[in-house]
Amino acid sequence: MRIQKAVFPVGGLGTRFLPATKAIPKEMLPVVDKPLIQYAVEEAYSAGIRQMIFITGRHKRAIGDHFDAAFELEYELERGNKTELLQIVHAIKPDDMDCVFIRQPRPLGLGHAVLCAEKVVGQEPFAVLLADDLMVGRPGGPTVLEQMVRAYERSPGTVLAVQDVPREETRRYGVVDVRGVNESVAEVFGMVEKPVPEVAPSTLAVAGRYVLTPGVFESIRRQPRGAGGEIQLTDGIAALIGTEKVFAYRYEGKRYDCGSKEGFLQATIDLALADPELSGAVRSHMQAALA
Repeated sequence: MRIQKAVFPVGGLGTRFLPATKAIPKEMLPVVDKPLIQYAVEEAYSAGIRQMIFITGRHKRAIGDHFDAAFELEYELERGNKTELLQIVHAIKPDDMDCVFIRQPRPLGLGHAVLCAEKVVGQEPFAVLLADDLMVGRPGGPTVLEQMVRAYERSPGTVLAVQDVPREETRRYGVVDVRGVNESVAEVFGMVEKPVPEVAPSTLAVAGRYVLTPGVFESIRRQPRGAGGEIQLTDGIAALIGTEKVFAYRYEGKRYDCGSKEGFLQATIDLALADPELSGAVRSHMQAALA
């Protein structure tokens, strides 16, 4: 089956960006001129997905407003003959894209957020995108999720985006145990959450993009709750191993951890340098600041 639905867990509190996130959802923080959530939605749209499912929480109304029509703004832009700006506003939500918003009653972990989407997803494979991870494909090439959807079409099953990390950093990630690590796609035989470097089965860490089968819902439900009562997505995926195929996909592109201030700043600088209208001024400012 084709991947037609994408789930965006956006119910987190974003405490690492306080005080900015006291009133603004972290997913609405802008990198250059677009909020993080828009980058993720555009990535899903480019992969052929047209139904976007947002798992929200309290104080996340700004996300829905962003993807809703803004009649007053559109009227003023049209009246002012600001055609280019009007096109930018219309492009936020194309006419053939549907948005569904589901309230997560309590922030009980990523697995629980995915489980909240079950009734809308149904018995279809689907994608999960974490907006905190801003993923940029190779220039002129397919987006990361496009790459993963193609990998799924060649080998149906769960597909996890993975990246090589320094061995000393494995304790920060979920790490996969695979065979054929030199290939872009490798079958997963185990997953270890945040292993110490000495026991990490590989240096392939799971990034914030997933293609999942509907079997993951029941698998998540069977998992015991961890610390703080949270339900982990990695536990549900790991339990699928042996009952259906799980693949690790080494994507082409770059991941920015925009859940951290360092990653957020790196993404802002790199994307500004890649913007033809901004690159000259940004480069000049950086040279002057570092002189």
